[in-house]
Amino acid sequence: MNETSKSIIDYGDLADHWVQRVKEIGPLLEATAGEGEKIRELTQESMDALHEQKLFRMLLAKKAGGEELPLPVFCRVIEAIAKYDGSAAWCVGQGSGCSMLGAYLDSEISNKIWGENTNGVLAWGPGNSEARAVEGGYLVTAKTMFVSGSHHATWLATHCSTVYETDGSVRKSKSGKPVILTTFIPAGETQLSDNWHVFGLRNTGSDGFELNEHFVPDEHTIVRANMIDGTENLSTLYNFSTMAIYAMGFASVALGIGDGFLEKFLEIAQNKKPRNAEDILRENPVVHDEVARMRAKLRGARRYLFGEVEEAWEEATKFGSPTLEQRLEIRLAATHAIHEAKCVVDTLFDTGGTSSIFMDGPFERRLRDIHAVALQIQGRKTHFRSVGEWLVGQPPNMGII
Repeated sequence: MNETSKSIIDYGDLADHWVQRVKEIGPLLEATAGEGEKIRELTQESMDALHEQKLFRMLLAKKAGGEELPLPVFCRVIEAIAKYDGSAAWCVGQGSGCSMLGAYLDSEISNKIWGENTNGVLAWGPGNSEARAVEGGYLVTAKTMFVSGSHHATWLATHCSTVYETDGSVRKSKSGKPVILTTFIPAGETQLSDNWHVFGLRNTGSDGFELNEHFVPDEHTIVRANMIDGTENLSTLYNFSTMAIYAMGFASVALGIGDGFLEKFLEIAQNKKPRNAEDILRENPVVHDEVARMRAKLRGARRYLFGEVEEAWEEATKFGSPTLEQRLEIRLAATHAIHEAKCVVDTLFDTGGTSSIFMDGPFERRLRDIHAVALQIQGRKTHFRSVGEWLVGQPPNMGII
């Protein structure tokens, strides 16, 4: 393995450096979040600040102009962003996962996406896509949705599960399985669906897009199996599945939202006196009990998630990949963190009383955002059952790790 990452004992200074980058722009991210909700995307000010700090390049391969940070550092940075704006953290997390394809692409296409554009962002989402081979490339037909960051993406991608040859037959690999082809399209060549009218994470601009026999040149494609089989010559980062990276990343978003909510609650508790109450919140024994319990929930979930990520990273650094148990622990810790953070926000939202309901206040947006996070695939409660099945001796559900 061509390994350049440091041991986890050295991650403290590196993480502090990147978290400090977030702190420099955090107040701006929070101040512009309200405007972002109106336009249903991150504001240009927020995007400029995120790009200036290179936060969309944290997991981009160094050969493509990225930082290729260790995952334990990545999680802490995503958490730090989410303290100010969950949508900004979500977009950075999604964009970071997508950018990992830069390690597999020829320099010609990776330079077009990232190298020639310091504001380059690649995005994709679930949906049905197919490609038909023609001279010089493919005609791609696709209908996608939940393309987080689609409004500020400079390139979009599809994962075509069916590829038709010129004679109409389905292209298959040597093993007999259909080939999955990933195609890359400049964002300006597509039309977004404009259906992102949602309850939470409004600023993510997670619209979809459609393509109807859209020509994509051959040099703007890559066979997915070649990426999966090509991890042996890459750094530790590429020995973790995309599912695992999104799990730890979006769980870090939840932790950051919860931590930001608790921090804002403690500020308001210093002076807020509920109507007809004798004490301000900071003098109320019930509040004392609740904030202590909520802090314990957050810190416990954080230690569990980050500890599992660090152990798995160390294992992968030494032996090439995390163990099956570590992969399942990350799944469990990530799902647990999302729901613990949601519990913290719900509890303190109630305790905040009428101060919680104002749209220009610090609570209402965070409440909606954490609920949206919990409804995404990474927060599915069925993950608990899947891990539990494995714990009692049943075969593991490999699709969740």
